[in-house]
Amino acid sequence: MDMEVTAWTSLHSAMNAQQDRRPFSRATLRRIAGFARPHRRRLGQFLLLSVVMALLAVATPVLAGRVVDAIVKGDDADTVTGLALLIALIAVAEAALGLLTRWLSATLGEGLILDLRTAVFDHVQRMPVAFFTRTRTGALVSRLNNDVIGAQRAFSNTLSGVAANLVTLLLTLGVMLSISWQITLLALVLLPVFVVPARRMGSRMAGLQREAAHHNAAMGTQMTERFSAPGATLVKLFGRPADESAEFAARARKVRDIGVRTAMAQSAFITALTLVSALALALVYGLGGFYALRGSLEPGAVVALALLLTRLYAPLTALAGARVEVMSALVSFERVFEILDLKPLIAEKPDARKVPDGPVSVEFDGVRFAYPSADKVSLASLEDVATLDTRGGTQVLHDVSFRAEPGQMVALVGSSGAGKSTMAQLLPRLYDADAGSVRLGGVDVRDLTAESLRDTLGMVTQDGHLFHDTVRANLLLARPGATEDEVWDALRRARLEGLVAALPDGLDTVVGERGYRLSGGERQRLTIARLLLARQRVVILDEATAHLDSTSEAAVQEALGEALEGRTAVVIAHRLSTVRAADLILVIEGGRVVERGTHGELLAARGRYEELYRTQFQRAAAEEAAETEVSH
Repeated sequence: MDMEVTAWTSLHSAMNAQQDRRPFSRATLRRIAGFARPHRRRLGQFLLLSVVMALLAVATPVLAGRVVDAIVKGDDADTVTGLALLIALIAVAEAALGLLTRWLSATLGEGLILDLRTAVFDHVQRMPVAFFTRTRTGALVSRLNNDVIGAQRAFSNTLSGVAANLVTLLLTLGVMLSISWQITLLALVLLPVFVVPARRMGSRMAGLQREAAHHNAAMGTQMTERFSAPGATLVKLFGRPADESAEFAARARKVRDIGVRTAMAQSAFITALTLVSALALALVYGLGGFYALRGSLEPGAVVALALLLTRLYAPLTALAGARVEVMSALVSFERVFEILDLKPLIAEKPDARKVPDGPVSVEFDGVRFAYPSADKVSLASLEDVATLDTRGGTQVLHDVSFRAEPGQMVALVGSSGAGKSTMAQLLPRLYDADAGSVRLGGVDVRDLTAESLRDTLGMVTQDGHLFHDTVRANLLLARPGATEDEVWDALRRARLEGLVAALPDGLDTVVGERGYRLSGGERQRLTIARLLLARQRVVILDEATAHLDSTSEAAVQEALGEALEGRTAVVIAHRLSTVRAADLILVIEGGRVVERGTHGELLAARGRYEELYRTQFQRAAAEEAAETEVSH
């Protein structure tokens, strides 16, 4: 390793030294050991090879000095040739071991990344919906990327670096002291001139990096929000593109200016340290040459000292920053463990059972529920707040009871915020009831397996969410093993067969982010087709037609007729005209069932349902009259 590379290493270590650090516990180290245990064999091989390479690195300068001595003394050519051949063999061995070490390093590091990412991803998937409603997606993704990679460096870089550098340092110092302790001590005197500027420059460079990272993050956020379909639409409707461009350009210019300052600071630093290394070499050659001319030192020893000097500063500066690098890696581990330590509120019991075969009933029995506070489902660092909101626990459902017999439809109606969607979210265990019981087929949903629950119950929400993938992939999400004929049958029953057949790539057409390449009605019918393909026995419709025009609503209603046929259904409806045929209608207000009965019974009771129905009927009549007047 030459002095310029050493300078870069020193600067990098010094920059890392400015990162935030916090105490770590033995428990953290034990957990790290747990992740490392499956890789312990390769880790041992990696460390052993790193030590062997350190030994070879010190051997080459010593042999080079012996070659010089042999030439000066006039030894036979065989001696010089033998030493040169040995140096060549060491070089070949170093190259081969370097490749093997790099392979072990990559395998070890990437294996650890795989284990950590998989563990975090699987854990996050088990978190309740409340976790995702509070968490910044970018912060969560950063844990899976930046922090996982930072933790991996502890194994692939820092650990081997400490072992190799420690061996190299001890061997180099020992050999140099044995050759000339005076020159060795004088060379070490220049070490502070090498390290101190690196620390100061590292502080400045770290500050520049943080500032650049801040501006880059701001630009990334702006691009993410503005480049999504809803964001771009909002800017076109209400935003000012010129102002948006000016704001982005201002941040980009700051990043450019920081880049120029960083490049100049790096160049000045490397130039200065290269000069220091040249002075150190000059000292070795000058003082060593003086001793050689006096006969107190062999000429080959001077050459060996000069070559060993280049192998002395690198491990010294690397070891000086090793603790910082270890602490930085531990911080990354702790940030990953912080996610893994967040306990999911919804857990499957060890003895969970399947939903009974045959038609399935739905029952709420004295259900009470309050949404959990943020401190139970989230982390302050993921929400970008100083402290989590501890408010919560306010009951939103109060002693709710009803039963839908197999094949029946129960409709939930009422004002916005009354608790209808909350009731729907308790059935698939997006949340768990605080008291009472929610049952499918007579079994509490908390006693059912997650897989059985998914196979039994399907849900269509009002936003009709789709992934940025093909039509086929969005449908097969519900039933991966479905055949081509079954997929087309589901599309036909959802009144989408003609539309999909006319798309450029048919089933392989990409629908765009959140399905924005389709209309609202088409998105909803595609989610209904997904429900039909899954063939679930219980269906939940959460205001599936709330935001559709009358034409789209009619098409979706036809598709819903197919989806509800022969199934137990819980339907949340804003438009009461869509639930007149329900077997049971529940009027929900303030988290309570205030009325129940059929459409005719509730109208006759002249209560809250009749009031809601009359209000909607009058509004619909007024809208129809206005349309008639316009047409004339």
